[in-house]
This record gives sequence, C-alpha cells and structure tokens, in this order.
Amino acid sequence: MSATSGEAASGAFRVNSLSGLETANAADGHVVWDWPRSLWNTAMFSGAIVLGPLFFSWSAVIVFLSLSAITLCMGHSVGFHRRLIHRSFDCPKWLERVLVYAGTLVGMGGPIWTVRLHDTRDWAQRQPDCHWFMRHGKPFLLEGFYYLNFRIVLENPPQFAPGPDIADDPFYRFLQRTWMLHQLPLAALLFWLGGWPWVVWGVFVRVAACVSMHWCISYLAHTGEPDDWSVDNAAIQASNVWWLAIPTMGESWHSNHHAFPASARHGLYMGQIDPGWNFVQLLEKLGLAWDIKTPDNLPARSGLTPVSARALEAVGLEQADLARGPAQ
Repeated sequence: MSATSGEAASGAFRVNSLSGLETANAADGHVVWDWPRSLWNTAMFSGAIVLGPLFFSWSAVIVFLSLSAITLCMGHSVGFHRRLIHRSFDCPKWLERVLVYAGTLVGMGGPIWTVRLHDTRDWAQRQPDCHWFMRHGKPFLLEGFYYLNFRIVLENPPQFAPGPDIADDPFYRFLQRTWMLHQLPLAALLFWLGGWPWVVWGVFVRVAACVSMHWCISYLAHTGEPDDWSVDNAAIQASNVWWLAIPTMGESWHSNHHAFPASARHGLYMGQIDPGWNFVQLLEKLGLAWDIKTPDNLPARSGLTPVSARALEAVGLEQADLARGPAQ
C-alpha cells in the first residue's frame, strides 16, 4: 500500500500513484492472458525444472542462494517496496537507483509495472469488495497459474501516474522497457565465473524461485485472518506468515504492513525477523538512509482496530490513544 503520512494525518486511505478513486470500481473486470510475462515465466520455470538437475553443483547452489538473498533484500524488499513504493525512508538518488536495479534483477518485472501492480492491488483490497483476481479467490495452485500467466483488466480502473522521480526518471523508464534483458549481462558474468551451472542456478532457478516466493506470500498473507491489526471495511485482511519471514526478507509480516504501510519496519514484535529492516538500519548507520518511518513515529491513522493484546506495543501514543477510542 503506497500510503503516506499525509494519509495518516487526514485519516483517509490514499495511494500515491492512483487517482480517480471516487469513481473507480475494484470489483468489475475480466482476466486476460498476459503473454509477455507468461512466456517469460514459462521459460524461467522450464529452465529451472529441466536444466536445474542437469547442471547441479554445490557452488551453483551457493550462487543461487547468495543472489536470491541480495536481490530480494536490497532490491525487491528495500528498493522496490520500502523505498520506491512507500517512501518509508530517504536516501541518495544514486543509492535508490542501485536498489531499484537490484529489484529489477529479481526478474518479476520493471519498476513502473511493479508500482502499478502493487498500488492497484492494494487499493482494491481496501475496498468493501474487489475482483476475485485481486482477492486471491481461487485455490492455491490455480491461483499460481493465473498469477504467472494472466492479468486483470478492470472495467473502470483508477488512473495511474507513478509520480515525480519515477515517471520522469529516464533510468527507471529504461529499466521498465528492458527489464527482461538485464539477466543477460548477469548470465554472461556467471558463465565467465562458473560456467553453465552458475548460469542455470543463478538465473533460471533463482528467477523461478523468487517469483514463486512472491506468489506464495501474496496468496498466503491475504487469505487468512489478521494477527494484530485489522483494517476497517476492507474486503481483504492480511496475515503474518512467520515461516516465510527469512525467504521474503521480512515481507511476510503482512498484517503489520497492512496496518502501517508507510513503515520501513515490518517485523514489529518480539521474534519477528525482518532482514529488510536490518538492511535499512545498516544504511542508516552508514549515513545513507534517514527520515526512517516506523509505527511509533508515524502520525496516527484512523480505520485500524487492534485484535491482539500486544498490538499497541509498537505504536506511538497518538496511535494508541486513537485505537483505544475516547475515554469512557
């Protein structure tokens, strides 16, 4: 949810990149074949399934794990999600571009597509009703098939404009046009260093695994009950999926994230491991991140209901007072 502190202050949910929300409809639409992503995902998954066992080596597995961790953490979780979409911290422009490039290397899509997909989905889930494609209304495996091969076309969608520093950034426009091609220089480097096993595991297996991880967390985190906070009048609530915390770099603390989308910290409570947050903390120590937003320093926002005894532990006094309601 690309919500800002302005949303919190006003008490009304808004999305940075979307407009025309008063007349947009999240429930009416049809699903169509997304042929570029379908062919891309088919190629990546086919390469992983067929070539992965043939070119197995332990060094290739280490390359797969290392590149997955780097691109998912600094790229997708911190670069795409916490910085580009939610602006949950500030950093130098050159660093933002490095993080976004790492996010592009994950292999799910370009930065502008990612902003639009994320904000449209999360706006839809905040409505009293939304299309089954965005509410994850199919069984797990069927949902995965649709996720990898199709897209939703709403009859009356919101207007999309990613905003300054994204839409007018020539580097991000370049990444959006060429996001698939950036696996090629990486593949060439991996081939030079380790031959075909490193290419297969560092590109095909890694992209297939990262896309699968994103599909899993999208489905599992949106089909359960809220853990600590619920969002009032929302068609879809979010759950914390603890066993995916490390593979998703902290993105699986999704009930927390739905409650405080502008927060750079997703793992809010004891034992909630959040590697993405730890990376932001490292950037802060290096002087490369500042104005970091967390639930205890964000303005209070209405429309949240605590559903656990510990919920208020992570928020500031203003939010706690609002959540408790007026004194009796």
